[in-house]
Order: sequence, then structure tokens, then C-alpha cells
Amino acid sequence: MGQRQLFCLGRALLKRSRILVLDEATASIDNATDAILQKTIRLEFADCTVITVAHRIPTVMDYTKVLAISDGKLVEFDEPKKLINKEGSLFGMLVKEYWARTEK
Repeated sequence: MGQRQLFCLGRALLKRSRILVLDEATASIDNATDAILQKTIRLEFADCTVITVAHRIPTVMDYTKVLAISDGKLVEFDEPKKLINKEGSLFGMLVKEYWARTEK
């Protein structure tokens, strides 16, 4: 699992794409490989626009902006750190839930 995603990312690296759209690109990959890929994406596509659809919280924690959607509607859009500190933030609640599950 995940070979197709890796192949597509490799092709984007070779083409030196200016815009990279990732739709659950690392969903079929284990967490260790995901961390390596995220580091590679941040380094190799630093000068590009990267749009990512992701369910893994660590994937988007250092992104410039996060757009949170619930029931198909835009709920919030801002910097991850601002959303985490915002009272009642959906993204903030998801981050807290994620870290509570990983600590167990």
C-alpha cells in the first residue's frame, strides 16, 4: 500500500512542480514513512504552494494555514497555532483529541 502515492510524489519532485496538491497522499503509509515524506515535502517544495487534504494532525501542524471543514462546510481558516489557542476551535479540539490518544 502507498506505492502509487510515492510514485506520484516522485514524479512531482522530478517535474519541479510549482503547485502541489496532495489528497490523503500518505494515508496508506505508516507513521514513520509519513514523517520522512512530510520532511521531504517541506524541503523540496519550500518555494511552492502546497495544498494538502489530510486527517493526520502532524501532517498540517507546521503549515501556513489550516482550513477546517465539518459536514461539508467551512468552519475555520487560520494559522494552526492561532486555531489551537482559539476557544471553541474545531481544529484545536482535534489537536487535543489527537495528542490525548497518542499519549496512551
